Amino acid sequence: MADRPYPSFLIYKDKIGEYRWRYQASNTLVIADSGEGYKRKADCQHGIDLVKGSSGKPVWVTNDAAG
Repeated sequence: MADRPYPSFLIYKDKIGEYRWRYQASNTLVIADSGEGYKRKADCQHGIDLVKGSSGKPVWVTNDAAG
């Protein structure tokens, strides 16, 4: 297996056999994850694709964080 590049997404199976993803930064820290398990690997990949597709979308800031 080739060395894994960072930053990158990782698909893995959790304790109950569901697929999950995590995104790790160049320092290998997890900065995002799927938050849920998927029964099908294709559905997990779709979740990753949705996150990738959100690049350039607006970022909303709540009033209390506007500071």
